Amino acid sequence: MTIQIRGVYPLIRLTTALALMTLGCSAMWAGAIVLEPIANEFNTGRGNSSLIYGTFMIGFALGGVFMGRLADRMGIMIPALIGSLALPAGFYLAAHASSILEISLAFSLLCGFLGSSFSMAPLIADISHWFSRRRGLAVGIAFSGSYVAGAIWPPILQRMFDAQGWRESFIDLALITLIFMALLSLILYPKPTVNKHLPNAGLANSNLTKSSISAGTLQGLICLAGFGCCVAMAMPQIHIVPYVMDLGHPAIRGAEMLGLMLGFGVISRVSSGWLSDRIGGLQTLLLGSTLQLIVLIAFFAGNSLIFLYGISIAFGLSQGGIVPSYTIILRGFFPPGEAGWRISTSFLFTIAGMAFGGWIAGLLYDLTGSYSVSFLNAIGFNILNLWIAAGLLQKTRKSRTNAATTTTN
Repeated sequence: MTIQIRGVYPLIRLTTALALMTLGCSAMWAGAIVLEPIANEFNTGRGNSSLIYGTFMIGFALGGVFMGRLADRMGIMIPALIGSLALPAGFYLAAHASSILEISLAFSLLCGFLGSSFSMAPLIADISHWFSRRRGLAVGIAFSGSYVAGAIWPPILQRMFDAQGWRESFIDLALITLIFMALLSLILYPKPTVNKHLPNAGLANSNLTKSSISAGTLQGLICLAGFGCCVAMAMPQIHIVPYVMDLGHPAIRGAEMLGLMLGFGVISRVSSGWLSDRIGGLQTLLLGSTLQLIVLIAFFAGNSLIFLYGISIAFGLSQGGIVPSYTIILRGFFPPGEAGWRISTSFLFTIAGMAFGGWIAGLLYDLTGSYSVSFLNAIGFNILNLWIAAGLLQKTRKSRTNAATTTTN
């Protein structure tokens, strides 16, 4: 019976992680959907109202590193319980705020740093310890929680905002997240068994950090790649609702497009995890980055509702697997005992990219009166990501070739 429970528990833990990420990421999408109502209520530009989302993402990123180290020492349940209290508190205080600054502080410190931060990188690092042969698939499934959140929360929130306003909606969110997240957190009590000194086969086989590139440089390049891809990713995800409104369509159509974008991103994340188990994380990153670039360029091709629905689906299918691939890449090159802080650090840069990308897209819109330059900016950062991914893949193959030649000789 004990063996059966141990065999089933990783699946229970994976399901719990998926649910917690879906709930934890509600603040992320609330910060995006509330952009236009906040701008209208406080009579400010979209650049200023985008700061709510941006400051949340910064707190979310920095909190991930803090919560990752806490989870390494005490297990993931403690950060999860902290988050299940802080996130609702942030929603409640934001609902009663009298300025954008107060809302931003509530979102950055409570919703972001102490609230949602455990539900991304620390939770993913924890899940990576419970699976070996199908690690990529497990990580992809867990990571899809952020996109499940993106698929269900934007249309729900938009309808809530339309029916009762954003303030009452935030109070409702506080109650929902408090009840369900606290209960789910208790399921995470068992700690994974991790040998912090176990040598990593991926690192030994690649010889990458022993020859052409140092471990620090490799980590830095992965962080820079994550920043670039997420600056590009943020443009459609954060600004799709006001972008659609500028084209003459109702706001609810934009919320539905965001839901489709992220709903199909779930398919992309799960399939990319499966693909990573077979072709590797770097190859999966390169494929996703290439597809995302193509779809970003395609946004210039039309503005009808049918086209926008289609391009939203295409964007979700193209970019959903990019961010999870960094977990597989880092687990492949570094020892498992370093997983928590290395994965959390990489996500610090991906989330910072989302924050910067959302803000700069709004600022460029305010300066030019159009989202065209914002899309061009996204395309440029996507090319940066593609260049890094291609370079790392080339170096990895070269290192393996040299190692094979040395062994043969």
